[in-house]
Parts: sequence; C-alpha cells; structure tokens
Amino acid sequence: MQTDSIELGFLSIFALMTFFVFLIISKYSYKISGGVLMDDDFNKPQAFHQEIVSRSGGIASVICLLIFLGIYYLLYSQILYEYIFICSSLFFLGYLDDTKIKISPNIRLSLMVVFLIISINLFDIYISNVDLIFLNVWLENKVFFTIFILLCFLFIINGANLIDGFNGLLTINLIIINSVLLYVNLNNNHLEFSFFLTGQIIILISFLLFNFPSAKMFLGDSGSYLFGSLIALNTIITNNLNPSISSFFFCILLFYLFFEVFFSFIRKTYQKKSPVLPDNEHLHMLSYRIIKKSFKSENKNSINSFLINCVFSSLVLPSIFFANNSLVCKYWFFSLIFIYIMIYLRLYHLTKNQFDI
Repeated sequence: MQTDSIELGFLSIFALMTFFVFLIISKYSYKISGGVLMDDDFNKPQAFHQEIVSRSGGIASVICLLIFLGIYYLLYSQILYEYIFICSSLFFLGYLDDTKIKISPNIRLSLMVVFLIISINLFDIYISNVDLIFLNVWLENKVFFTIFILLCFLFIINGANLIDGFNGLLTINLIIINSVLLYVNLNNNHLEFSFFLTGQIIILISFLLFNFPSAKMFLGDSGSYLFGSLIALNTIITNNLNPSISSFFFCILLFYLFFEVFFSFIRKTYQKKSPVLPDNEHLHMLSYRIIKKSFKSENKNSINSFLINCVFSSLVLPSIFFANNSLVCKYWFFSLIFIYIMIYLRLYHLTKNQFDI
C-alpha cells in the first residue's frame, strides 16, 4: 500500500511537471535556433493550419520522457536501455527534418533501418508469441526474425508519422492504444510496466492540451517518430509479457497505424507515384473533405480527428473481450481490412473531384 502511494505521488508530481514543460516550450519555442521550428509552410500536402505553429512538441515530449525514465530508475532501479537508444535515435532523425535540414525520404528511411537493425540485435528485441504456426517456424531463422521485427517497427513508426496531420488525430489514437495496453498489463499484474505506460499516457494528455482542438504546437517528425517507436516497443513488450493474449489482438489494436502505411504503399504503387513521397489522398484527408463541406464550425480539423478516433474505437475496442481467443481475433483483424477498404473507396468516390483543396 505504501509503495502504491509513493508511485501515485510520483505520477501526480510528474503530471504537473509535464504540463509546465509543455507550457514553457510552447511559449518560448520561437527562440529555439532562431525560430527554425516554426512551421510556416502552408502548401505541404498535409498542411491544414493557417497560422504559424511550432513543431516543438517532440522536444517537450522527449524531455518529459527522459524525466520519467529517471523516476522509473529511482523506483525500480532499472534502466530501459532499448527505449533510450531507439527513441533518442529516431527523435534526432525526425528533429533534423523539423529544423529544416533537408534529408531525402530514401536516406531518412535508410538511416531509420540502420538504427533499428542495430537496436534489434543489440538489445535482443523479440516477439515471443505469434498466432501463425508457419510464421513461428520462420522466426527461428535469425535473418527472417530480424526482418520481421524491423518491418513491425517501420510500419508503426511511419504510420504514426503519416497520420500526424490533424490536431489530435495521432495523439488521441495513441492514448487509446496505450490505455488498452495498460489495462492488459494491470489485469495480469505487470505493475512496473504499467507504471511506465501511465507515464507515457500523461505525456500524451499533456501534449493534447496544447494541440486539440486548436494547435499551439505540433509534434513534428521528431515527436511522431518518438511516439511511434514507443508504441511499437510497448506493444512488443506487452505481447511478450502476456502470452495468453492473442498476437492478433495487438494487430487489431495497431491496425490503423500500420495498415494506413501498407495501403498507401499499394495505392501509390498502383497510381505510379513514389511510395515514400507524401500526397493528399490518405483516408484522414478524404474524410476531412467531407467534413469541410458538412460542418460550419471553424474546428473542422479537430472534428475530423475526433470522428476518426470514434470510428476506430468502435471497431477496435470491443475486441478486448475476445483478446484471449485467437480465432476470433484473426477473423476480426481480416474484417477490419475489408471495412477499411470499403470506407476508403466510398470516401474516394465522394471526393474524387475535390482533390484541389
């Protein structure tokens, strides 16, 4: 009971501290490197803001994460090396883009692959429970094993970066995912990891206060890479800690993040576009076109994020009740693929003559 009180006290102090970190960074971010973090490019395919906004959310988030890792060490005498190395490496990779240091998408992807391969082998990152017999056999091969883990990271990290185009869209999605992971771990008495997940949720909620419904700061690539790597690691560790939970349940939970990337790759290849260059035909952009014509509110950006996450929650969260049933989770996962494609095609049909917004 005393330990619980100490942890609750640390979380309360951390929540207050996190809010002030974001407040200070948002207020003075224009002074960082001569204002290089200020996003004044309104012509990007995924730019929907009309005012200059700072891309300093990633900086505030990584500061808060490092503080919380220190708190975690004080309480449990553990240093989470894999989190520190992977998150800091990808944070700095994204930060280069936030500070307008131009790196081609191919070089950025190559650097990401190098960092992740080093991390996977250096920290022995593995997935212990896969609900496909043939895949479990293949994973016994070291090369295939590394490629599989690498692809998991790449899809999730780039998915986080891809949907981070509207106020609150990524952040709310990550809060939902982390909350479900927290529920799973608490249910199985993995209290130390649950404490770590709670700290991440606090950071996300603090950022959300400055990003939704109107944005005072953006995550930037540094922030989306940071949280993408966090959610990938969180899910892998939760999967390994809870072997009774179907691995397809975690696929359901991360469906929007990774399938958006996969579907975009297929779509762009079919359209003879570069798969690594951004465009304005993603699902969240198509839905925004519908909302822009349907709502008179000035917060169309935030309405879009809210509605997408409502649909996501309604399609994904009920699967919690079947998390231990591998067969149900498999059918649920493949049903989501069908539903996503049907929704996308419907939105595309409705907006096919409106791609000039």
